Parts: sequence; structure tokens; C-alpha cells
Amino acid sequence: MLDKLKALYTESIQTQISASSLLPDTIMQATQMIVDCLLRGNKIIACGNGRSYINAQLFVANLLNRYELARPSFPSVLLSLDSAVNAAMALDNNTETLFQRQFNAVAQQGDILIAFSPLPHNDDIVINAINSAVNKGIVVIVLTSEANDHIQGFLTEHDLEIALPAMKESRVIEGHCFIANAICELVDHTLFSHS
Repeated sequence: MLDKLKALYTESIQTQISASSLLPDTIMQATQMIVDCLLRGNKIIACGNGRSYINAQLFVANLLNRYELARPSFPSVLLSLDSAVNAAMALDNNTETLFQRQFNAVAQQGDILIAFSPLPHNDDIVINAINSAVNKGIVVIVLTSEANDHIQGFLTEHDLEIALPAMKESRVIEGHCFIANAICELVDHTLFSHS
């Protein structure tokens, strides 16, 4: 068991090392897009399916409450899987459009959709929200992995993909959590570094 644990650490560290050489410019670009959105008075809308829902929740919690600095809340919305909305739509067999319908109800020009979409399987709920954002001309930042074929052809030149260099779902979700936290810290630093 100890050997397995050490192998997991090694795998995680190697993924982070690869990401640290490939992703900093993209993460900085995403951060600047979010800062610009917030300074315009717009909001961040986040979604994720399955275990990626937790990363979307964390991201919105960091924006609404705080990351490390005490500061005003940033306007942000989580497209929900945890509510009567979900139950009602599931009853009507509309689960694939659950995020899309919520997104269409709250999104306005100038907002940004942050979509956590690590792997292509069973991600129609997120893809439909991305497609809706693209059709409305709303910028999308999507966090994916090396298995990102499901995103190809959806995004425009104004959108951004952050593709973690990994295929194993647990490493990808772990890496996405790091990226979400890093973006929140960079947003705080950019907007409140004088504090």
C-alpha cells in the first residue's frame, strides 16, 4: 500500500510539473479576462458535472466569499445540480439542458462562463451550456484535459481552453482545483495588491 501511495504522489507531482511548464500563460490570460469582466460590472458563471461540480462550487465560493483576502464579494453564479430546479427538470427528462436553461436565464453580454469539462464522457450538460454561451457571444473559459476532443470546434477566437496535460480523471480534477485556486489568488492580487 505504501508503494501505491508513493506512486500516486509521483503521478500527481509529475502532472503539476508538466502543467507548470505548459499552462502559466493561459492561466494568466484567463485571470486577466476574469478581472476585466469584474471591472466591467459583469459576473462569472461556473458549471461542472459529476466530480467537476465540486471544482465549480469551490470556484464560486472563492469569488463570492473570499479566497485569502478579506474583500467585497465578486458577482458569480453556480449553475446548480443541487436544487428543486434540478429535480423538476429531471422529472421532465431535461437533464441535458439543465445548465443551458439556467445559463440562458442569468447570462448577460459581458459575463464569462467558466466550464469544468475534464473528459468527454457524459458531459452533454456542460457542452450544452458552452454551446449556448458561444451562440450568445459570451466568452467561455473551459478547463479540460488531454482528452479534449469534445470541445474542439465549439470555441471561438474570444474563448479560452486550459487543457491540463493529463488523461486520468483524478489527476485532472485535482489539477483543475489547483488552477481554480490559482486564478482566484491572482484575481485577488491583481485587484487588491495595494491592500
